[in-house]
Amino acid sequence: MPDIALIIALIISAAMFCQWLAWRVQLPAILFLLLAGIVAGPITGLLSPDALFADLLMPVVSLSVAIILFEGSLTLNFHEIKEVSKVVQRMISIGAITTWFISATAAHFLLNFSWEISALFGAIVIVTGPTVILPMLRTIRPTRRIANILRWEGIAIDPIGALMAVMTYEFILASVEHPALGYVFGLFLQTMLIGSVIGAAAGYILGQVLKRQLLPEYLHTLATLSLVLFTFTLSNHLQHESGLLAVTIMGVWLANTRNVDIYHILNFKENLSVLLISVLFIVLAARIDLTQLMNLGWNAILVLLVLQFIARPVKILLSTIGLDIKWQEKALLSWIAPRGIVAAAISAIFAERLVAIGYEEASYLVALTFSIIIGTVVLQSATARPIARWLGVAEPAPTGFLIVGANALARTIAKALKEHEYRCVLADSNWDNISEARMEGLETFYGNPVSQHADLHLDLSGIGNLLGLSPQRDANVIAAIHFRADFGQGNIFNLATSSELAKTEKHAVGENYKGAQLFNEKITYSKLASYIAKGYETRSTTLSDNYIWEQYLAERGESVIPLFVIDNKKRVKPFVAGKQLKPVSGWIIISLCSPE
Repeated sequence: MPDIALIIALIISAAMFCQWLAWRVQLPAILFLLLAGIVAGPITGLLSPDALFADLLMPVVSLSVAIILFEGSLTLNFHEIKEVSKVVQRMISIGAITTWFISATAAHFLLNFSWEISALFGAIVIVTGPTVILPMLRTIRPTRRIANILRWEGIAIDPIGALMAVMTYEFILASVEHPALGYVFGLFLQTMLIGSVIGAAAGYILGQVLKRQLLPEYLHTLATLSLVLFTFTLSNHLQHESGLLAVTIMGVWLANTRNVDIYHILNFKENLSVLLISVLFIVLAARIDLTQLMNLGWNAILVLLVLQFIARPVKILLSTIGLDIKWQEKALLSWIAPRGIVAAAISAIFAERLVAIGYEEASYLVALTFSIIIGTVVLQSATARPIARWLGVAEPAPTGFLIVGANALARTIAKALKEHEYRCVLADSNWDNISEARMEGLETFYGNPVSQHADLHLDLSGIGNLLGLSPQRDANVIAAIHFRADFGQGNIFNLATSSELAKTEKHAVGENYKGAQLFNEKITYSKLASYIAKGYETRSTTLSDNYIWEQYLAERGESVIPLFVIDNKKRVKPFVAGKQLKPVSGWIIISLCSPE
């Protein structure tokens, strides 16, 4: 008898290794998770999920999908959706329906699926999902406009696509139980009603509990998780397969409830979601029947080509009619649409149940869906960056700055860089600082820049440097470690605090972790903050053959603190301790100068 505990531990360890490998090579983790599952399952036979977990497998998968969908729906804020461009609103409405119709038609005629199973497949592959699109965007680095469109599409269409898949599945079940069209619609509406009511009630109750502080904060995440699982199972108990709809509605309701702080709940979801997604991909990939995959043969590839070269371009074409979007941008948007965990999990859940009620072709649904996932991720990961460069819609070398902190000092530096057209994003969890920055016309992110919420919402297009300007040393160091892989060690900079300079070497944080010390050995946050309070201002000076660097220093003396230098190629670098910059003619010096 296999040691179940050992196998579970090995699965989690393999998931961790796949995530780490994806981080190292800057590719979506789904590639390595799928490969690990296929190798462990159908190729070597080391992992057989059905034999190992028996009757517990699909209930656990269902509960995991419920949690993942709830988390995805937590990001679906109606106010934020209204603020994004019209193209995103069209992509998640008319575009989603277009993809649904074309995908279903392709499955019906190319694979001889029934219209019912074809419609379900079409609904499943609507979803792109942030878990696959965000890592891909970091590698492709498209222009900010394209990145925002793709990012918001992934966030918004996750619960919408899942909801459409559930609706289709419920319609199929209703039609099997009673062929009369009126009964089918009645049962369908009943499922929608029960799922919506229970989900809305659960979202309202949780919102009131959080708003009225009826629970201590350390129980918020546990209460949320338990209520999500209870809502899912209760809704399914009252009406078959209405649970996924219920938890999606619950998340949307909570996300749009005013004066409810869900930030710490999203933070909790970070580790849980990564764990669930990673393990699910390995387990579900291990269940793939390679024989079925081979039986699909070229027809599965044809379906993939239809999705890639017909469904997606038509969706983008319809979604951009009458909008000011260049053809190059449309072309790249038409190319990028990877599928992810929601498609994989939903296909696994629904396929087994549909086979049980007589839809034999549903047994091919999982293999087909995984072939689409693998095909879209591999094809688009390998080609999207060269295509973006060829179209001229790839970001140049990232020159912007992510600034940890939105205090007065950070705002002063951000405004100086913004005057030279360098993008700066100030991240801070202090609302007063964020509010001041926004009133000064600066771009901000309200929250912790290293949170899961930031991974979904923090737009790093054109950002390639980190400035740790928070008075909290630990916040700077954690951000430096987190973004080192994205920006590179040479682009991480940290402003020292007075307490840090007073520490001996054995107690100080190493430069490998915190980055280079900004400006010079004696400059601290408190010193610069006091200068700002005294009225010091930033000024830009262009050097010339008649006004060289040494003359600049001799004239200004201690009344000026050089901050940044911009060379003739428009590359900007801060002055750092221990390194001597030698600016030459044509270079611009940004300094902090006394009022006199």
